[in-house]
Amino acid sequence: MLLKSINPATGEVVRSYEEWEWAAVDEALDDAQTLWYQWRRSSVEKRVDLLQALAQHLEQQKEGLAFTMALEMGKPLKEARAELEKCAWVCRYYAENGPAFLRSMEVPTEYSKSYVSFQSLGPVLAIMPWNYPFWQVFRFAAPALLAGNTVLLKHASNVPACALAIEQLFLDAGFPSKVFQTLLISSRKIDRVIADRRVQALTFTGSTPAGRNVGELAGRHLKKSVLELGGSDPYLILADADLDRAAALCVQARLANAGQSCISAKRFIVEAPVYEIFTEKVCALMKAAVVGDPMEESTQVGPLARNNLRLDLEAQVNNSVHKGARLLLGANPEDYPAAFYPPTVLADVKPGMPAYHEELFGPVAALIKASNVEEAVCLANDTSFGLGAAIFTADEEKGRWLAEFELDAGCCFVNDFVRSDPRLPFGGIKESGYGRELGLWGLHEFMNLKTVVLR
Repeated sequence: MLLKSINPATGEVVRSYEEWEWAAVDEALDDAQTLWYQWRRSSVEKRVDLLQALAQHLEQQKEGLAFTMALEMGKPLKEARAELEKCAWVCRYYAENGPAFLRSMEVPTEYSKSYVSFQSLGPVLAIMPWNYPFWQVFRFAAPALLAGNTVLLKHASNVPACALAIEQLFLDAGFPSKVFQTLLISSRKIDRVIADRRVQALTFTGSTPAGRNVGELAGRHLKKSVLELGGSDPYLILADADLDRAAALCVQARLANAGQSCISAKRFIVEAPVYEIFTEKVCALMKAAVVGDPMEESTQVGPLARNNLRLDLEAQVNNSVHKGARLLLGANPEDYPAAFYPPTVLADVKPGMPAYHEELFGPVAALIKASNVEEAVCLANDTSFGLGAAIFTADEEKGRWLAEFELDAGCCFVNDFVRSDPRLPFGGIKESGYGRELGLWGLHEFMNLKTVVLR
C-alpha cells in the first residue's frame, strides 16, 4: 500500500511512500524497547538540554517546515509558522519546568519515609491526526520524552512528509537514534501495534468513532491510554457582551485551520436581544475572510485537508438547510477548486439538524438563539461532546461562575476563544475523550506513580 502526500489545494499527488512491512515495524518496536532501558537512565539535565536544542531547530527550520505543512495539508503559511513556534514553546516549557514536576513527592505517614516517585513506562504509541501535524505530536512527545519514555509515532496517512520531518528534527537536535521513531504504516496495522507487548501505553487524537475503537483495543490489552476526540464547542454570547470583540474572536476561532480543529468554535449560542446584530457582524467578518492558496501570505482560509472531508461537510450543511436552517453565507463549494470550502453561516439552527448535533469540521458557523442565560447553558450542554466552551459577557464574575460550575467541558474560557496552552491541562469529557495533555498533568499521564515506603 502507498501512503500518498496530496496537495489539497490542487489535488495533485506530491509524493508516494511505501508502507512498511511488519518486519520493519517489529524492528522499530524492538528498538524502542531496547533504547528505553538506556534513555530512562539518562540524566534529566541531558533531556532538558536536548529539548532546548529541539526548540532551536524548530525555529531555525520554521520556513521549510511551514512549506511542508502548507503543501501536504493546506495550512496557510502564517498559521503553519505559528504552529511551529508553539511547538518550540512546549519544548522550552518542559525543559524549564519539567525537572520540578519529576521530583519525588513526600507524603507524611507513620513510616520513617514515604513518597511518590515518578518513573517512565516504556515505549508509548502516539496515533496522531493531520489537522495540526506538528503541534499534536510535540505536545505529547516533549513531556513523554522528558519523562524517560520512548515514542513511536503513527501519524495520519495523508501527512507522511510531516511525520518524517518530525523524526528528523529529533535527530538534528541530538536525540539518540530510535528514541523517537515514525512508523510509516496505515490504520490496518495499528491494531497489531496496540496489542504488542512492547507498547506500554498510547495516546490518540482524532474522531470520536475512531477513538472508541482505539480505547476498546487499549482496554482489551490493558494499556494506559489518553484520548482527545471530537468536539462541538459552544460559544455563549450574552446580551451584555462586547459584540464587536465577541464576533471577531468567534470568527477567528471558527476559521482557524479552515475550521478543522476539535476546539474550533462550532456553535454560537446567542441571547435573543443581540441575536440579529451579532449574526450580522459574524456574516460580515466571515464574508471578508480571504480564501486562497495556502502558499500566499494573504490567505486566511486554505482548503480542507482532503476532498472527502469537503463532501462530508457539504452533506451536513445541505441536510441542516433542508431541515430548516437559514443559509446566510457561503455553501457553494462547487465554485471553488479541489478541497476548498467557503466560509459559511447557518442561522436558526435547532435540534434535529446536523449543525446542532454533529461536529462540523470546516469553516461553518452555526447560530442558535437562546431566550436567556439559563436556556443558553442548557443548549450548550445539550451535546454528546465536552471538549471546550467559551462565554462572552461584560460580567466577569458571572462568566467565571458559568465556566466553572455550569458548562460541561474540559476547557472553559471567558471572553476569549478556547486554545491549548503548555502550562494548562488540556482534554475533554463525555465523547470528547479522557485523560489530559500538557502541564504537570500531561507529564504524569505516561508515568508510573510509584509508592515507596521505608520503615
